[in-house]
Amino acid sequence: MDYDEERDVYICKNQKELRVTGTKFEKTKTGYKREKTLYSCEDCKGCPYKTSCIKGNNSKIPMEERTKHLEVSKLFQKKRTEDLTRILSEEGCQLRMNRSIQAEGSFADTKEDMSFRRYLCRGGQNVLAESTLLAIAHNINKLHHKIQSEKTGQHLFELKKIA
Repeated sequence: MDYDEERDVYICKNQKELRVTGTKFEKTKTGYKREKTLYSCEDCKGCPYKTSCIKGNNSKIPMEERTKHLEVSKLFQKKRTEDLTRILSEEGCQLRMNRSIQAEGSFADTKEDMSFRRYLCRGGQNVLAESTLLAIAHNINKLHHKIQSEKTGQHLFELKKIA
């Protein structure tokens, strides 16, 4: 659906407007509070896109009498667009490319150089503790090599230019 920011209205395929009908406050299991803006269409009668637009086949209200309702978290939409622009920027592409290279090397070093093939303990907490010890050992080893080659204060890899 298209969004008209000036009027705060969504426009469906049939050129009908979904206007603000209220605000809903929710709290997740983790305690995060979010605010959602509720939109609904005034009249969906005779709309050819109704079956593809309105979801939920288990409703007791017949399809002919139902109207489109929409819940939108404006803060989430704002953060999502900010993240997308940051990720798609030139610096974001370079950092993602280098991150993939660095993560692969960590697994390879852990498996080959440290001869780690399987966990010695059982249980989620024990595996987490063993993984944490492995990560600490890997980081100390990496720091030792940086100090030996006098490369402290630098990135592991130079930031590469995108092709």
